[in-house]
Amino acid sequence: MKHILTILVMTIFTLSCTSKKDSNVIVLNVLEFKKEILNQDIQLIDVRTSKEFNQGHISNAKSIDYFSSSFKTELNQLNKEKPVYIYCRSGKRSGKASKIFSELGFKKIYDLNGGYLAWSKENK
Repeated sequence: MKHILTILVMTIFTLSCTSKKDSNVIVLNVLEFKKEILNQDIQLIDVRTSKEFNQGHISNAKSIDYFSSSFKTELNQLNKEKPVYIYCRSGKRSGKASKIFSELGFKKIYDLNGGYLAWSKENK
């Protein structure tokens, strides 16, 4: 009985978490992301640390460190009406950052699935 109850609770928790996804955040694979950033006037944001950024980044990306105390302040300087494309190393930070972008009122947010690691594999 405990086992069934545990599974039920976990299922309910999982469903409640997935239903809270922001509708204005779209996760794109590398090919979709690459196509989008080449064809539009967009804001491309790398949310990794400056050390990570300096080791390699997507061309024309702006570095805004997710861990910086000025992260939200720097985001508020961007155009909230213009699409924003974000990425990090593996997709975890950009996933968290996308929620902040949404909370701050950004209309169109695109997150690179797999982050810069996935990008680097596809673009060797």
